[in-house]
Amino acid sequence: MRKLIGISILAVLLISATSSRPTSLKTDSFMDGNWELVSFYSYDGVNITDTILPVDGYRQVKMYAHGRVMWTRHAPKDSVEWFGYGTFSADESTLTETLEYASSKMMDIMKNHRTFTFELDYHDDTYSQITLDEDGNRTTSENYKRIR
Repeated sequence: MRKLIGISILAVLLISATSSRPTSLKTDSFMDGNWELVSFYSYDGVNITDTILPVDGYRQVKMYAHGRVMWTRHAPKDSVEWFGYGTFSADESTLTETLEYASSKMMDIMKNHRTFTFELDYHDDTYSQITLDEDGNRTTSENYKRIR
């Protein structure tokens, strides 16, 4: 009988421990999920002036979950590795990513710039992260689709 009570208590503790999320994780975001780059836009400050499609074999993927972001890029003609990991926040108009560590080449960039803030154009299965110049004019964007 004691063994049965002990096993029952252990089972209850295990079930309760695995069913609750750690409190250190941020709440889910509408950005949570996996995204793949589908194109780039160039802007004249306001309007799109050019659409650039990735070359064959190029692949860039971002993963957002619980306030964390990770991205990786494979470019067939580029021998440099590109990836990064950090935190993110997003609202209806702004996406901010702060990198904690990254590939060697990206770490060189991060010596001067760790936080990247973009204008966000979000829809359920697509989004664009739009880079603005110092005057607030649109310059370029990366355009993603949700991977399901």
